Amino acid sequence: MMKSFLKKLFSQSQDTIDEQTTEDESIAAKEQAISGRLQTNVERVETLYHVNKNIDLIIRHFTIGGTKKNAALIFYSSTTDQTVIEMQILRPLLSNRDKQTSIKNILTAQSIIPCHKMSDLLREIGNGNTALLIDGEVKAYAINTTKFQGRSVEKPENEVVLRGPNEAFNENIEASMSLIRKKIKNENLIFEAVPVSKRSHNVAYITYLHDLTNEDLIARIKKQLSELDVDAVPNTSVLEHYIEERPKSLFPSILYTERPDRVTDFIENGHLVLIMDNSPAALILPATFWSFYHSSEDNYNRFLNTNFTRILRLIALFISLFIASFYVAVTTFHSEMIPFELLMAIVATREKVPFPPLIEVFLMQIAFELIREAGLRVPMPIGSTIGIVGALILGQAAVEANIVSPIVVIIVALDGLSSFALSDMSLNFAIRMLRFIAILSAALFGFLGIVFFFIILLFYLVSITSFGVPYFAPKTPHYPSSQNTYLRDLFKHEIFRPGYVKPKDITKKPRDVHEQSKT
Repeated sequence: MMKSFLKKLFSQSQDTIDEQTTEDESIAAKEQAISGRLQTNVERVETLYHVNKNIDLIIRHFTIGGTKKNAALIFYSSTTDQTVIEMQILRPLLSNRDKQTSIKNILTAQSIIPCHKMSDLLREIGNGNTALLIDGEVKAYAINTTKFQGRSVEKPENEVVLRGPNEAFNENIEASMSLIRKKIKNENLIFEAVPVSKRSHNVAYITYLHDLTNEDLIARIKKQLSELDVDAVPNTSVLEHYIEERPKSLFPSILYTERPDRVTDFIENGHLVLIMDNSPAALILPATFWSFYHSSEDNYNRFLNTNFTRILRLIALFISLFIASFYVAVTTFHSEMIPFELLMAIVATREKVPFPPLIEVFLMQIAFELIREAGLRVPMPIGSTIGIVGALILGQAAVEANIVSPIVVIIVALDGLSSFALSDMSLNFAIRMLRFIAILSAALFGFLGIVFFFIILLFYLVSITSFGVPYFAPKTPHYPSSQNTYLRDLFKHEIFRPGYVKPKDITKKPRDVHEQSKT
């Protein structure tokens, strides 16, 4: 028995050594230079790509017309446009009659990139390009034939507006770049590629205005992205977890948006944006608390309408955070604050309820969160039905069963409705979780607990930074800015970009124009 165990252990160790040796050989093969022998290069590609298992890897051998050199095309049939390969690569090469002309003069493709190492060649094939290998040449050619399948440009799903553009990013990086360039027709708009993974070769594109965005901010983000040592970063949602400064914080420090118009607005104010292939959204940084508080539609509504909705949003934020804890504090410690008639009504409804206010509120809050999550996870037509029917039936049944009082159902419903007024989902989640801490503080110490909780929360928010920018800027600390925080000024009175991002040009328009607009 011991002998068989040792034999099995030795076999497993040998398998591990063989796998490690194979991996080391693969890494060494990728770092080799392109050989002058076509057959050697093709054999390397076949080994690295496991050609016997890869059904969509195509290797097409042929002879170039005129020069009579043997050549091979290597591409993925699933990620390339084979019509382009036929019309712009194969046909010109086969029909060529000139013996002296160069390859770049024969091909009609728009982009031809020379590759001198196998790693460069593999990266270009993975990006959907076609590789051309020619016998006798110590380099390969990567020709742009990319055609990844994906969605067309559609409406935003999470940031719906009544006025303004109805375009959203999709998983195609070319489409995302096009949507941004359509809105910013400026030669200083830069899309800079930075690799962010080792195995999957994912690339993040840093987007900014070269003559506006602070160089220190750009260098900081580049350094942070280039230092990532991970196998794969499939999209911006995952990238956010790797680069945010406080990943365990309740409050987000990077703004996640699917709207190109919102992205361009931040870029023109000196912010920096990250986009990726396979990702239907962008990351805006740095982001302050006010970035999450604002809505996509604030720039499109009239001045008074926008400020009215912002005041409602601020009231909704406080209602969502404190109304349940206020009820628990009043009914547990401060019943003398309630008018006598209302107190008698509350006592009458709670007469048969066996639970204290804390348990009562917690039960309804958890039930509401379950209904909300269930509505999000089921198909769209069923989701709205679950939300309405589930809340009505559950609330009515709980009251009739004397598990909770009617006023608690009203409070939790108002609490939930107020949370829906916060458009950003990251901020929404933070408020929803903090609500339970506020309720517990109120149950332990009454109003004093709520006040302490609010003071500690403010201290925490003031201490947070987003890539070096204070979370409550430009209010505290004060920076020269348009002061677009809880209220918005008239556009013609906004002359400053946000000072906390330290843009190269802080003024949106000359001061004399500003003075004329006021007069």
